[in-house]
This record gives sequence, C-alpha cells and structure tokens, in this order.
Amino acid sequence: MTDPSMSAVPQTNAPKRGPRWWIWLLLIVLIGGATYFYVRRPAGDAQQNASSQGGSRHGGAAREATPVVAANAKMGDINVYLNGLGAVTPLRTVTVKTHVDGELMKVLFSEGQTVKEGQFIAEIDPRPYQVQLEQAEGQMAHDLALLKNAQVDLERYRTLFKQDSIAEQQLATQDALVRQDEGQIKIDRAQIDNAKLQLIYCHITSPVNGRVGLRQVDPGNIVHAADATGIVIITQLQPITVVFSIPEDNIPGVMQKLQAGIRLPVDTFDRSQKNKLASGSLLTVDNQIDSTTGTVKLKAQFANGDYALFPSQFVNARLLLDTKREVLLIPSAGVQRGSQGTYVYIIKPDRTVTLRLVKVGVTEGDYASIDAGLASGETVVVDGADKLRDGSKVVVSTRDAKSTGAPNEATHTHGSRGKGAAGPAAKAPPGTGP
Repeated sequence: MTDPSMSAVPQTNAPKRGPRWWIWLLLIVLIGGATYFYVRRPAGDAQQNASSQGGSRHGGAAREATPVVAANAKMGDINVYLNGLGAVTPLRTVTVKTHVDGELMKVLFSEGQTVKEGQFIAEIDPRPYQVQLEQAEGQMAHDLALLKNAQVDLERYRTLFKQDSIAEQQLATQDALVRQDEGQIKIDRAQIDNAKLQLIYCHITSPVNGRVGLRQVDPGNIVHAADATGIVIITQLQPITVVFSIPEDNIPGVMQKLQAGIRLPVDTFDRSQKNKLASGSLLTVDNQIDSTTGTVKLKAQFANGDYALFPSQFVNARLLLDTKREVLLIPSAGVQRGSQGTYVYIIKPDRTVTLRLVKVGVTEGDYASIDAGLASGETVVVDGADKLRDGSKVVVSTRDAKSTGAPNEATHTHGSRGKGAAGPAAKAPPGTGP
C-alpha cells in the first residue's frame, strides 16, 4: 500500500531548469563585449600614434632644405640654328638604256662599281648595224657614179647649146638631173652617218661619274630602246645634295645671307640626331612655299668623300644662320614654364629661392640665352626646380655655364626663341658648393 503521507510531501529536491539559460546568455554577452573593447582599443591607439608620428615627420620635412643643382649665368656666344627634315638627293641619277635594239653581248661593269664618265660599260651586237653601214656606203658609191656621168653630160650639153645644136629645154633637163643626183648623195651621206651612229650606240658608255647599281639585264638578252627598266642605274655620289625644309618665317633671314654672298654652313645628322654624317654649305632656296605645310625647300651640297650620305637617305639638317655674341647664357634646363610665362628660380644669399620671370632668346643644345629678367653672375636652379616654391630653402651644388655657349655637335636644336626644355645639363654631376 502506498503511504498517503508520502504523496502529500512537496518535491523540494527536484531541479528547477527553467531560469538557468538566461544566466548563461548573460555571461556570453558580457564576455563578448569585454573582448570587443579589448581588441578595438589597441588598434585605435596604434592608428592615432601613427597619425601623430606621420604629421611630425611631414612637418620636419617641410622645414628641411631641398637639394638642388644650380649654375651661374655668364656672358658668352651662342649659335642660331635652323633645323629641318630632309632627304639625300643625288645631283644626277641616270638610267642607262640602249639606243638600238639587239642582243646584249657584254657587260663590262660590276654591281656597286664606281665608274667614270665615258667609261665603256656594255656592248650591243654591232653586226646588223655594220651591214647597214656597208649598204649605205655602197649606195653612195653608186650614186656618185651617176652624179659624175650627169655632170659630164651637162658640160657636153652646154657646149652643144652654145653651138645651137640642142634645145634649151634639153640643157635645163640635164642640169636638173645633176642637181637630183647631188641631193641623192646628201641622202647617202646621212644614211652612212646614221649607220655609224648606230655602231657607236652599240658601245654603251657611262654618261656620268657615279656608282653603278644592280644590273637589270643579263648578257644574252635582246634589249630594246623602248625598254622601261634599262640596263643599269648610275647615281652620282660625289658631290651630293640634301633637300630639306624650314618654316616660311625663316626665309627672310636666309635670303638676306645668300644675297650678301655669305656661305651658310649646313650639317647633317642621322635619324637619332646623335651622329654627325657630313658638313657642307647651302646651295640654293626653292622659288615657292609649300602652301600645305608652310615650309620652303632648301638644297645644300656636300663633298661626301666618305660616302656617308646615300641617295634617298633620311637625315636631319642643321643650318647655321647666325652667331649671337656676348649674350647672357644659362643652362636651358633652368628655364621653367607656367601660366605666367617663362621663369627661373634665383638662389638668394640666404639659400632661399625666388621666382623670376625672364625673356628667353635663342636656345642651342643645353644652353639658352636670356634677353631680359636676369643679370650676369646670378645663380639659377637647373635641377630640382619641380620641388620648389617661392621662398623654399635649398641646399645648393653649382656649376658654371659655358662662356662660349657652344653645344655638343651631337645635339640638334631648333634655334627658336623661348625654347628651354631640360637637357643633359641637368644630369651632369654637381660641382663644388658655394
């Protein structure tokens, strides 16, 4: 039997599971929040420290002096050059063709050989023309005999006419026959001369001094006077000319020099404008301007003793128009350009820079002449100007500008005004500081 008293006792020892999951949830939230604040705080401190350190570094850099390379402006000479693109053009280029038709018997030149004017270079079969010459000579001998007989008869008829033995008409007819035979003799002589000329044409000679190109026809072929290719092309290489163009604005200066009888030197350079090929002089100027390009063609002549210039070769021509004496020179790398115009940075005695507007004259190679805005002896920045502002502090290394202003021969310039692009001068090793 079950004890009723036992069933009435309350179950106080049974576990109460209902409210415990809230406790665990609360613990998890607290732990997660603590972890979050623990991780985020050091990262934010690091960023703040980095920002403060970076700001201090930049501020220090702003206070530091900028290293630059400088040069002193000096008086000197500078050349005025006119540059132009051109091509090598031979004085004479001859396509050697035959005047007569026939078999090409001999070729007496080697490809690439240099030949002289009048040199025997090829032969056409002369035998057909020799036969024509003999025929013309035979015809002439026949007609000479007829002429001689007609002349004898004419003298006889004149005697008979004086004796009143023949009519005047018969004398006139005989006189006309003599004249006819004399005309035939002239024709025969012309035919003989023509046959001799054809024989001369069978022996082909060089019409110019020059270099022989590649052979167009081999011996044994039948050649014709109407052939377009010819036998060979001969090009005169010594002397040789270069045709190049300059802007029309430069024509008055060039014409003034030519009319005064001044010889204008011209130098030619290769495509890279680094290697000088030859030196010559201006020969002439074309008689009209190309309206599409606004340029005029000039022709210069070169001795070409070393065959450095070759027909149709592309070259850069540089014409020396004038030399300006005792002008103020600075390295062209020191000239800067901005919205306010051309300017330079002048280094003051306190090692700070000031911006100075200048008027640039002629630029030649690594040097530019200054027409206004600068005085001799002043120091300008030639390297490092891109980092400067008006009033910037600098650490200076200097080098002197060339007193002569003579550029390197391998450097090509336009000789134009206001052109001061940075050149190799900015890359030279700095000199001793002041």
